[in-house]
Amino acid sequence: MFLQNSDNNTKRLAGLKTGEEAVIKYVFGQGAFRKRISEMGFVKGQKVTVIKNAPMKDPVEYEIMGYKVSLRRSEAEMIEVVAENEAAQILSGKFEGTIDQQRLKVSGGKKSKNISVALVGNPNSGKTTLFNYASGSKERVGNYAGVTIDAKEGRFRQNDFSFRISDLPGTYSITEYSPEELFVRNHIAERKPDVVVNVVDASNLERNLYLTTQLIDMNIKVVIALNMYDELQQKDVKFDYKRLGEMIGIPIVPTVASKGKGLKELFNKIIEVHEERDPIVRHIHINYGADIEQAISTIQTEIKKDETRNKNYSTRYLSIKLLEDDKNTQELLKSNTNYEDVLKVANDEIGRLERLLGDKSETLIADAKYGFIAGALKQTYKPGAQTRRENSREIDKILTHKFWGFPIFIFFIWATFQLTFTLGSYPMDWMDAGIGWLGETVGNLMPDGALKDLIVDGIIGGVGGVIIFLPNILILFFCISLMEDSGYMARAAFIMDKLMHKMGLHGKSFIPLIMGFGCNVPAVMATRTLDNKNDRLLTMLIIPFMSCSARLPVYVLLISAFFVAHQGAILFLIYFIGIALAVLVGLLFKKTLFAKKEVPFVMELPPYRMPTLKNTTIHMWHKGQQYLRKMGTVILFASIIIWAMGYYPRNVEYTQDYDQQIAQVENNTTLNEDLKSEQIGQLELSKEEERLEKSYIGQMGHFIEPVIQPLGFDWKLGMSIITGMAAKEIVVSSMGVLYHAGMEADETSQSLMEKLQSQTYTSGPKIGQKVFSPLVAFGLMIFVLIYFPCVAVVAAIKKEANWKWAIFTTVYTTAIAWIAAFGIYQIGSLFIG
Repeated sequence: MFLQNSDNNTKRLAGLKTGEEAVIKYVFGQGAFRKRISEMGFVKGQKVTVIKNAPMKDPVEYEIMGYKVSLRRSEAEMIEVVAENEAAQILSGKFEGTIDQQRLKVSGGKKSKNISVALVGNPNSGKTTLFNYASGSKERVGNYAGVTIDAKEGRFRQNDFSFRISDLPGTYSITEYSPEELFVRNHIAERKPDVVVNVVDASNLERNLYLTTQLIDMNIKVVIALNMYDELQQKDVKFDYKRLGEMIGIPIVPTVASKGKGLKELFNKIIEVHEERDPIVRHIHINYGADIEQAISTIQTEIKKDETRNKNYSTRYLSIKLLEDDKNTQELLKSNTNYEDVLKVANDEIGRLERLLGDKSETLIADAKYGFIAGALKQTYKPGAQTRRENSREIDKILTHKFWGFPIFIFFIWATFQLTFTLGSYPMDWMDAGIGWLGETVGNLMPDGALKDLIVDGIIGGVGGVIIFLPNILILFFCISLMEDSGYMARAAFIMDKLMHKMGLHGKSFIPLIMGFGCNVPAVMATRTLDNKNDRLLTMLIIPFMSCSARLPVYVLLISAFFVAHQGAILFLIYFIGIALAVLVGLLFKKTLFAKKEVPFVMELPPYRMPTLKNTTIHMWHKGQQYLRKMGTVILFASIIIWAMGYYPRNVEYTQDYDQQIAQVENNTTLNEDLKSEQIGQLELSKEEERLEKSYIGQMGHFIEPVIQPLGFDWKLGMSIITGMAAKEIVVSSMGVLYHAGMEADETSQSLMEKLQSQTYTSGPKIGQKVFSPLVAFGLMIFVLIYFPCVAVVAAIKKEANWKWAIFTTVYTTAIAWIAAFGIYQIGSLFIG
C-alpha cells in the first residue's frame, strides 16, 4: 500500500460536512475495498459532494459523477481529498484515445438464424425491464451446473431470426469482486454469446461506461442499448451517441425499455452485428498510455508463447487482468505450460508501474479507464438540466430525514406486512377451504386404503399446507418489487446500515430479517436483494431465529396453559430471545465463517422512478412460480415421507382390544349419547396414540428420548418435535393426538391445555411426576423457536445457496436449541428444586 504524506491542504472525505465539495487526491486501502471504490468512480481527480448523513449519522451519502452513492464513515476515512480550488495538479487518467486496428470483428463461418444474446449492465440500468419486454412470458431460469446465481433465459423472434436471450446478474464490473461478476465474465467467455448487449443508463453515462471499457478489453461483439433515453431528452442533453459508437467500435441504439421503445431497432442492430454487416464493430483497444501499454504488451508476448493456452479469453484482456492482480485470472492461466514465467513477468511489470507512477497498478488502470470515458464524453456529450436527480434529492429530504426517516421506513414495513398478512388472509382462507373440500371430496370418492390416505392426508394435506401461502408470497414480493423498482429499497438500507453493521450485516439485510417474523420462506428468498454473496449467506443463516407465524400456535398453547399471569411478557421475551440470538450468532459467524470476507458498503442510491405495473407484476409472478415449483416439490416429498412414517407399519399389536371396547360402549344402553360419544372419542384417541407410538415416527420419538430427556421432554414431545420439522404448526396437532385432546385440537383448545397440565410419566424413574411444568414449557418454546427450520425453509436455503448451507443451518440451529433448552431445564431445576 502506498502511503502519501498529507499536507495542510488535504483532509479525509469522512471529515467533510454536509454540502461541502472536494476533489479526490488519493485512495488508501487495498483488495476488495480499493477495487470496488475505484469501479464506482472514486478515482483521483473526481469531484465529490457530501449530500447528507443517514439518520444514525452513518453511512454518508455522496454525489460523484452525477449520481449518488453511500459510504460508511470508516471507508470514507480511507479517501484523501483536497479543496476544489487547490486541485489543479490532480488529474484523473489522461484521455489517450483508442488504438484502432482498422479491421472488422469477424468470426467466420455461416451465420445462423438463431442468435444467442447476453444482457449485461449495471444494477438499476433497466436491463431486466428490457429482458421482460423482449421475452414476454416465455422466460425461464437457466440451469447452470454448480452455479447458484439466477440467470433468466427467454425466447424472442424478429425478422425470421430467433433470439435466445440471457439476462445476466446486474454488475458494476467484471472483476473478481463478487460471484455475480465472475459469473457474468465466465458466461461471456465460455458460453460465447453471439452478441453481448450492454444496457447503459443514459442518465448516468460516466459510471455505466466503466463496464463497457471492460467489454472492449474482452474483444467481443457488443451492442449498447442506451436505455432511459427519454431522460436525456427531458434534460435537453446534447449527446452524439453515433460518434461515441464509432470511437469505441460499438453501435449504440437508444431505448426506453419501460415503454418498449427502441427495442425493434435494437434487435435489428443485433442482427446486423451478428451477420457482420455493421462497419462500426471494429477491433478497438483503449489506449492506457505508453507505460501501461508497454506492460500489457510484455505480458501478452509471454502468454502467447504457449500455443495450447485457453483461447476463450483474448491475451490483451488476460494481460490487463494480471496487471490488476486478478486472482481468478491467475487460476485460469495455471494450466499454461509457462504459467510461472507469465506470473513472474506480470509481477515484474506491476512492480515497475507502481514504482514509476506511484500508485497501485489496479488503481492506475481504473484511473485510465475513467480518463478515457471522461475524454470520450467530452467530445460527444454536453450536459443539460439535472431535473430528475434534483427531484430525487428533494424526495430524499423527507424519506431519509434524520427524524422522519425511521418512522416513514417503519410505516412502509408495517404497510407491507398488513397487506401481506391481512389482505392475503382472504385468498389464503379461500384456498384453505378449497383444499379442505378437495381432500374431503377425494376421500369420499376413493375406497378406504393406503392410497386414499396417501393422497388425502399425505399429498393434499401436506402440499396444500404450503400452497395456501402463495397469496402471501405474491403480495409480499409485489411490495418488495415496488420498493426496489422505485429506488426506495436502497434508501431503506441506507437508513438501517449502521444498526445492521454492528451485526456484521449490510443495511439491506434488515428487510429479509423483518419478513422472517411473517414467514421464513419468503424471507430467505428476499435475500436476493443483497448484492454480496456473503451478506446473503449470513442473513440466511440467522433468518431462522426470526420467529415466524407458524411457531405462534405453539407459544399461544403453552403460554395459555402455564403462564396465565404473564402472557404478554413471556411472548415478548420469546421474540426478544430470537432477535438476541440472531445478533449474537451473526457476530460469531462474521468473526469465524466470514472473518476474511469483509466487503465495503458502497451502494448506489438510484434516482426515484415510477415503477411500471407490468414489470412489478412480472417480478412478483416470477418469484411466485419459483415458490410453487421449488417449494412444492420438496414439500411433496417431505409430506409423503412423514405421512408414511406415521402410517406404517400397519400390523400393530395393540395392548388392548380397542374395537371391542368401542363396541361395548356403543351397545351399553345405560349411557346417554353424550357420555357414549365422549368415551368412544377417548378410546379412539387411545388407539391412535398407541398406533402412533408404534409407527416408525413413534419409534423415532422413543429412539431420541435419551437425547431429549435432559431437556425435560418425553417421547411424545420428541415425536411432536420430529413432525414439526415439516411445519411448526404440526407440533400442536401432534400433541393433541398424543395427549388425548382430540385430533382437531389447536392452540386455543382448553381440553389440550388441561391435558398438558395433568400429564404424568407412566413409566421410568419419573413415574407419577408431572411431565409439564412452567420450566419445561419455557424450554420447549425456546427449542421450537430455534431448532430445525421447517422443510420449506431448508428447501429455500438450498435454492438460494446450496445443500451444504442448508444442512449446516439445520445442524447448527438444532444444536443451539438443545443447548439452550438443556441450560433452561437443568439450571432452572437447581433453583426451583
